[in-house]
Amino acid sequence: MTQPGAKWVLMIFTALLLAAIRHEAAAKDLRQVTEPKIPASCVSLKGNGGDEMATLQKALNSCAKGKVVHLASGTFVSGPLTIPSGVGLWIDSGAVLKASTNAKLYDKGKNLCGTVNKEYNGCNPFIHMVSAVGSGIYGKGTIDGQGGIKLSGKTQSWWDLAHEAKIKKENQNNPFLIEIDNSRDITLYQVTIKNGPNFHVVVSQTYGFTAWGVTIDTPPSAGNTDGIDPAGSQNVTIAHCSISTGDDNIAIKAHNGASKYISILNNHFGRGHGMSIGSDINDGVSDVTVTSLTLHSTDNGLRIKSDRSRGGLVTGITYTDVCMLKVSHPIILDTDYSHTATGNLIPEYKGITFNNIRVLTAGTFTFDGYSDQKPIQVTLNNVHIHKGSKWVTKHAKITGKYVEDASGSSC
Repeated sequence: MTQPGAKWVLMIFTALLLAAIRHEAAAKDLRQVTEPKIPASCVSLKGNGGDEMATLQKALNSCAKGKVVHLASGTFVSGPLTIPSGVGLWIDSGAVLKASTNAKLYDKGKNLCGTVNKEYNGCNPFIHMVSAVGSGIYGKGTIDGQGGIKLSGKTQSWWDLAHEAKIKKENQNNPFLIEIDNSRDITLYQVTIKNGPNFHVVVSQTYGFTAWGVTIDTPPSAGNTDGIDPAGSQNVTIAHCSISTGDDNIAIKAHNGASKYISILNNHFGRGHGMSIGSDINDGVSDVTVTSLTLHSTDNGLRIKSDRSRGGLVTGITYTDVCMLKVSHPIILDTDYSHTATGNLIPEYKGITFNNIRVLTAGTFTFDGYSDQKPIQVTLNNVHIHKGSKWVTKHAKITGKYVEDASGSSC
């Protein structure tokens, strides 16, 4: 006969196991996401290489919901465009949509766009979706932000402004390439995005976002050119994408709401600053799964970064089946991102799990917690690193071990 005490132990164990299973199931996009399909077109256009902003915006505004404006071939140059709710843009193979280099077209009214200034956020994005439902960008064509081309009437490019701002410790007023705000069920499918003047894709306070088969390809010297940044967003899937850029390949942020239920699946990262969470995590990041990721020649691999000016809770993060080659900092969990930061928004990282990780070249692994009262809490399962790597820990509780036996020249 089972003793009463044993029954209670069994019940508690079962409850904890079920809770863990439910949490693991929730640590991803809660939608059932499958490969998108390109909707039917409402109109088909051919580019002539000239400014076609008015033509494109008129076509988008006139397109029926559930359909797309088809850019069939040629080159289109345009200033800022707004994609209406329920409408899509299909950039076909061989078609190129170029962002105009006329900074005045993006200006919000303060003559800041295209300048380095103490003020920030002086530009409208190139492509904007706001309060949209079911909109998207599709096709195997290209969006070219022309970040390295000299601005109209100026001697500098957007990227030159970013470099100048870094030297002066001021702000670049450059447009985001694609910005999605307060929207639902938005799709980016197959498109190639390159040469962003600033961040390539910003997804803000959006519920339901899918990037599938997207390529982002921008030189590593282009500063502040994050690949895809979900911020204050939920139910996000980024799958089968290839991202090389001059800053974070992906950065999950939470300065304007919690970011959670995020799946990052079967992606490849080239140049860039890695798979990041932070640095703005005020409202918390949770329930994130990163699976089947390869990183080649990124500065950082799996990274969580913040400080006491913008910190919050990061928990329920799982990295599984990740392979890295020529990555300087394969894992870096940092609670002191800005050494001069002040404030009481203390970063806290717990429930961080690394499963089946292979690091084929030596690097530095950093687990830098805030204090013994708020240590980093991580679990290592089947982690294999290259011999000669450096392991740095402070205020960290690490469960599990790593083995220095990883080898090979490709992932």
